[in-house]
Formats: sequence, structure tokens, C-alpha cells
Amino acid sequence: MSNPIGIHALVWAGDTSAESVTTAIDQTRRTGYDLLEFSLHDSINLDVNATRQQLADAGLQVTCSRGLAFDADVSSEDPDIVKRGAALLSDSLELTRRIGGTHFTGALYSALGKYGQPLTPAGRDNVVSVLRDLANQAAEHQMTLGLEICNRYETNVINTARDALRLADDIGADNVLIHLDTYHMNIEEDDFVRPVHEVGARLGYVHVGENHRGYLGSGHIDFTSFFRALSDIGYAGPITFESFSSAVVARGLSNDLAIWRNLWADGADLARHAHQFITEHILLGTAVA
Repeated sequence: MSNPIGIHALVWAGDTSAESVTTAIDQTRRTGYDLLEFSLHDSINLDVNATRQQLADAGLQVTCSRGLAFDADVSSEDPDIVKRGAALLSDSLELTRRIGGTHFTGALYSALGKYGQPLTPAGRDNVVSVLRDLANQAAEHQMTLGLEICNRYETNVINTARDALRLADDIGADNVLIHLDTYHMNIEEDDFVRPVHEVGARLGYVHVGENHRGYLGSGHIDFTSFFRALSDIGYAGPITFESFSSAVVARGLSNDLAIWRNLWADGADLARHAHQFITEHILLGTAVA
């Protein structure tokens, strides 16, 4: 396996101002990563041309991710709310393309937050319709979409690999891939092997994060089995480290994700540790397989 190893920009900074983007790109390069993931919750401040140039100069790949808001939720039954969500997704996909990314992922199918009721059939139909259109837009630029599977406290649309596969089947586009995240799997799945095998060749992106979102290996997630399963299916896509702490506050998103604790304060130390941890587990998974 020769997976690009990525890191989430929120390890470095809580916004996408010019200064924060420069810091994130420089630190990502210095700590040995291949890819930087930007959350587009703050994309209004992103200088697209400068970011693309800095990424190219640093030799970094880039991925963008996002969730939606309750007033721009494509799983709503309200046509106006769905329309706002669809426009936000379209704009975010275009921004991803303009900074050099080929993969746009995240909770593209709903608001990011606790729902008070199950998803309705009409709401699900809206998700399928919007994401089918978005997939067509992405295909025009040879881009792919990722359906990140999130836990029940952050969405009511897809919580397991099987949910995601059913949704992808209904969308019916080859460029809609599945995004597994060990933090969410720890809450919703029975283990860390079966979902990987079930998704198989349709796996397009991976987040690795601890059960408490801190240092890898300091919690109880079975990373050995997870990386072994990735090797079993021959996964060669990005593996991106995602961690959050109240030491770096992202306006709005930190509240949505309930980031109340200071799990780490030194992002560079956290990043170096994560890079070594991921590299060792990729090698271990390959050797065992």
C-alpha cells in the first residue's frame, strides 16, 4: 500500500484566513504529510488563488469536507431549505476544484447536528436528488464525492456502512464513494473489520481518529484490526488524521461537534505522533496480510 497520509487543518488553525492557511500548509509540510484537508465551514474567508499556489509550492494534495446547516439542509422537506443546501454544496465543490482538489467529502447529505426525529422518506428523496445532481457536476471535472458516515448524534441520514452503501446505490453514480471514520465507527459499528470488507472497492476516503479525538493509541479503538482490513481490500486512497481540541476553536464547528475538552495543546507534537502511528500501522497491516 502507498496511501497518501493526510491531516485535518483544524489541528493547526480554526479558520481559513490567509495567516491560518499559510500556517496549516507550512506545518503540514514540515511534519511530513502528503495531504491537507480543509473544512469549508469558514470558506468565505479562503483566498482561493493564494491557497492553490501555496499547496502546489508545498507539494501537497488537498481534500475539502463539510457538513450542512439546519437552514440549508438537503434532507429537509422544505424546498427552500433544500435549495439553499444544494447551492452550498455546488459552491463548495467548485471551491474544492479551484484550490486543486479532486475529492469533496463529508456529511454532504444533512445538517451536522442532533436531530429530534427520524429522516422522512421525502427528506431522503431530496438527499438522493441533490446528490445525484452534485455527482453529475463533479463528474464534469473528474471529481469524486465522499459520503462520510457520521454517528447518530450528528446526523439521522447515514450512521453505518450499510446505510451509506444503500444511499450510494440510490444515487447511482460511480463517482460517489464511501468515507469511513474510525471515530464514528466506534459508536455505530459492531467492529472495525466487517464495514471495511463490506464497502470494499467503493471506499474512497478514510479518517482515523481516537474514540475521544485525542492522540492516536491513547484510547480504545482497535486500529490494528482496522488497518489490517484496509490491507485486505487493497485500499490505496488517502488516510487522514482527524483530531479536535478546545485548544483550537473553529467558530460554529467546534460547538456542532461538541469540542469541549482540551485534549491536546501542541498541534505539531500531535501531528508528528499521528504520522508515525499511521505509517507503522500501514506497514503492520500490509505485513500481516
